Amino acid sequence: MAYKLMRQPLLYSLVLSSIEYFSISRRFIPNTQLSNKTWHIKMANTIVVVGAGVSGLTSAYLLSKNKGNKITVVGKHMPGDYDIEYASPFAGANVCPMATRESSRWERRTWVEFKKLCEQVPEAGIHFQKCHIQRRKKDAEAAKNQTFPDALFMEEPWYKEIFEDFREQNPDEVTRGYDSGCEFTSVCINTAIYLPWLVGQCLKNGVVFKRGILTDISDAKKLSHTGNVPNIIVNATGLGSLELGGVKDETMAPARGQIVLVRNESTPMLITSGVEDGGADVMYLMQRAAGGGTILGGTYDIGNWESQPDPNIAQRIMQRIVEARPEVADGKGVKGLSVIRHAVGLRPWRRDGLRLEEEKLDDETWIVHNYGHSGWGYQGSYGCAEGVVEIVDKVGKAAKSKL
Repeated sequence: MAYKLMRQPLLYSLVLSSIEYFSISRRFIPNTQLSNKTWHIKMANTIVVVGAGVSGLTSAYLLSKNKGNKITVVGKHMPGDYDIEYASPFAGANVCPMATRESSRWERRTWVEFKKLCEQVPEAGIHFQKCHIQRRKKDAEAAKNQTFPDALFMEEPWYKEIFEDFREQNPDEVTRGYDSGCEFTSVCINTAIYLPWLVGQCLKNGVVFKRGILTDISDAKKLSHTGNVPNIIVNATGLGSLELGGVKDETMAPARGQIVLVRNESTPMLITSGVEDGGADVMYLMQRAAGGGTILGGTYDIGNWESQPDPNIAQRIMQRIVEARPEVADGKGVKGLSVIRHAVGLRPWRRDGLRLEEEKLDDETWIVHNYGHSGWGYQGSYGCAEGVVEIVDKVGKAAKSKL
């Protein structure tokens, strides 16, 4: 449809007010200051984002930057909740890339945004922190047979291209029991501050939040705050995609993570490729921003649904940390740790990795899937949300509207 705008101010105003997010060709308005520039009409999408974890919130935030989009976020759980079904509050969280070079786009783009937030937006609850990665050769050999590749521990990793101060450690700097290591400056996120900050950014852009429990993804068609049927549903339900009707992704499973949150302070972050005892045990240490405590971890136990902390695992976690970094507890061992709480989160592991793609629900609505991050949801959040925006631009109303 072509809009021919007249020179009369009243009519011009009325026509523009009927287009929520507009662009027009200035050649239709001769002899005015709007002449000689081209604009493009872009119609609004009605969008329901299902899931209020970091993936859903970041998707809603970037989608809301298009002021024409009418966005509703629906979640059983919201920031401030602590529930085994809601993984995002339990994350460390940091940016330590896990993807292979071929799949590195999501983490590359996210690092740019988190670095900017850390430098310019202190209220987001993010701070810079040096990170030490420790590798064992035997873990590298075992990783070749893993379904989910973890590039964090590779020799000559691609991510040295994005961390300006990346360097390989000298042999005398490597933690005892490990063969090599590297270090760089990354970020650590206080999830208790960052998730509400994301909600606030969405609210400023007009996003509406509501609680809801869906049994089928099609239920989202009735949940837009506008009262209209959404033409886009974003599925950011994480592990919920295993049981959600209309999705039921049987390649999903929990990757149980148990951590200990302590008051003790410690830098730098420490992440190791493996440990000697405990098949699903791993070792990591990171201090959250803004007094959020220090995370001692942990486990990566695929298929384990247990929601309660295991005291034996907790003891192993603490013992390993104080042996590797005795200064955390002032040299006093486990007794020198001031525990805030023990916690368990279930990472949304997916056998085939990330699912970021569109699916036609019916003649009215598209689904955009953004789930299956397997433990790198924060460090891929902005890159994946940009991918969601690209898909919405491709399949949404904007792609179908013509002048």
